[in-house]
Amino acid sequence: MMSMISRKYSPGNIVLTFLSITIAAIFLFPLAFGLFASLKAESASFRNIADWFKPPYTLANYVYIIGNSRVPMWTFNSFLISIISTVLGLTVSALAAYPLAKMEFRGKRSLFFYFLLGLMVPGEATIVPLFITANGLYMIDTYAGMIFPGIAGSMGLIIMVSFFKSIPRELIDAAQIDGAKHPVIFSRIVLPLSRTVLVTNCILAFIGCWNSYLWPLLCAMSERMFTLPVGLPTFELTYASDRVIPITSNMAASIPAIIVFLIFEQQITQGIAMTGIKE
Repeated sequence: MMSMISRKYSPGNIVLTFLSITIAAIFLFPLAFGLFASLKAESASFRNIADWFKPPYTLANYVYIIGNSRVPMWTFNSFLISIISTVLGLTVSALAAYPLAKMEFRGKRSLFFYFLLGLMVPGEATIVPLFITANGLYMIDTYAGMIFPGIAGSMGLIIMVSFFKSIPRELIDAAQIDGAKHPVIFSRIVLPLSRTVLVTNCILAFIGCWNSYLWPLLCAMSERMFTLPVGLPTFELTYASDRVIPITSNMAASIPAIIVFLIFEQQITQGIAMTGIKE
């Protein structure tokens, strides 16, 4: 017992704890500053940084943002596009990964290598042909144009193929002996056993879509179609001389994402740790 306590309070653990707290404070300070600053009146005087954290506080800035800006609409667009893209992308990846992992057919290795090549091509390199295609299909400045280009990513597919391959082949063979066809095996055996990788892919896809900037910037031609990463900079330019309103707009846009993060914090951590990907 004493040895466990001594290891807990060893110099190495104390230094590591101090560094962890310091790094956490550095990352949390901008968030705390933005929250307190958004609760200050524009007419308030600030002689030093401590004045930003002192009362009085007011919610008038949030009322103004909600009633006199398109931030709520852009937040809705971001959620709608991210959720639909995530669901469709997860469905497409799962349906494509199953035959690559559990079925035998000619050209299987070549097809999987083709998807691997997709990881080597940066998204920026496909923007021009993507825009030409979307424009030819009259999908520019539409929800369909914002959603469909992001539902077939190589990363999610490869992660799911690797996980499906780890499912014991004996389970598939036993189900086939009992007369089960591939749709039944996929829906009743493979998917229930793949809950972890499904949640991981869902979280990573949602984060990637929520933070997407380049394609929404090119696809959205009108303000009503903007997402938060595209709309907030244009809104803040109209308040370049103000201090509080731009900060409040960012906080109003960040609060829904922060709530989602707090709810799914454990799943997000496990998902990033599982894939080895740092967003």
